[in-house]
Amino acid sequence: MTYPTSPLDLNSPLVSAYCQKTAGSARLSDGARNVFPSGITHDARYIEPHGIYVTRTEGAHKWDVDGNEYVDYSGGHGALLLGHNHPVVIAAVEEQLSKGTHYGANHELEIQWGELIQKMVPCAERVRLTNTGTETTMLGLRLARAFTGREKVLRIKGHFHGWHDYASAGFISHFDGTPARGVPAGTNDSILLTAVNDLAAAEQVFAANADIAAVILEPTGSTWGQVPTTQEFIEGLRRLASQYGTMLIFDEVISGFRCAPGGAQEALGVTPDLAILGKIVSGGLTGAAVVGRKDVLDVLDFRVAGERGDEKVFHMGTFNAAPTTAAAGVAALELIRSTDACGQAIAYGDKLIDSLNEMFNEENVSWISYGTYGGFHVFLNPENISTTRQRIEAGEHSHDTLKAPVVPALRMKLRIGVLLHGVDIQGWPGAPVTAAHSDADLVHTVEAFRQTIRLLREEGDLD
Repeated sequence: MTYPTSPLDLNSPLVSAYCQKTAGSARLSDGARNVFPSGITHDARYIEPHGIYVTRTEGAHKWDVDGNEYVDYSGGHGALLLGHNHPVVIAAVEEQLSKGTHYGANHELEIQWGELIQKMVPCAERVRLTNTGTETTMLGLRLARAFTGREKVLRIKGHFHGWHDYASAGFISHFDGTPARGVPAGTNDSILLTAVNDLAAAEQVFAANADIAAVILEPTGSTWGQVPTTQEFIEGLRRLASQYGTMLIFDEVISGFRCAPGGAQEALGVTPDLAILGKIVSGGLTGAAVVGRKDVLDVLDFRVAGERGDEKVFHMGTFNAAPTTAAAGVAALELIRSTDACGQAIAYGDKLIDSLNEMFNEENVSWISYGTYGGFHVFLNPENISTTRQRIEAGEHSHDTLKAPVVPALRMKLRIGVLLHGVDIQGWPGAPVTAAHSDADLVHTVEAFRQTIRLLREEGDLD
């Protein structure tokens, strides 16, 4: 993900039209900058000259303070496979709200939630409920270190595991292994990086480091498959982890319950030792989980630690398994388990990708849309390489190729251009889709991209 370092030219016709259409959001953004750094509460919401301020949502759509309607592809940053305000999920939360939001005690809903996760996710012999993906990757790495007695972690270049110290370098910068700003050098020294889809390189790292506690990756590829992983690479990491006594951790914060009801591990047929779940697992509310082998999660168990005379790994969390979150999680997972929500989203994503590529060809741009399991990405192809959707998804291209630098203003103008035409995507550019998107949404989305391309060409941003 790349951010421009200065505001866009407000005299640009595209930017000016966007500002006119979103004047209410502009006023709110001005005030927000006096409260929050950059006026935002999440880096992915950084948009120049300002982002939109949303007032309500329904299905696959949302409306801003100026009354503008958008086809929504942010989907709660990927948390809403079922779309906004699914009536079954809303009813479950409303019922629980009347009973209490926080008991500070155990409750039956948390058991129902955990048992559903166990039934759906292949590796989930035990479940620990948490709050966020970032927190949960931290816990998963601690469990791996405690269980193996080792310290180092092997990560894949470009893969996203939250904002904490062990995941900062090698995601959007510091690919040379140096620590990101604010991260202690000693902490960073425990992190090893390797290239995606290069099993030989990964094996060399394993062979040279006897103290690797875990290898963690996004099984579908960097940030929801922007740089796809191959089946061979996933299977090879499973083999290497077993061979070297290392924990294989799938970060399924996005892919969980989206690639299939059991996540990427079900779809790929590869079972990790631990998995990190977030977003969809809690039905759109704040919740997450680390799941995996019983013997590994036993390091959290009071009785097991006491019987063995081991130190128990400490873990708390004020909002772990909050009753309202558990209610939403149970309702959402029951729907995903009993319906074809995953299949609907995947089918829509495939059709959208093909339709975008057809339009890109008609508009004579070298952009290529690609993606799997209900996600779509747009490769802006700054070096005009010759490739196809199929070759990208097959893992033929490196991280450096697919994430080659693009003029920041172009990426940002693309984002506000589709907003101008009633579509909200993520900044990479692309997004996960939902089961609530319709054929009409697809037509609208393709046309928003088409009109944006034409505006960019008029302004000299495209040849």
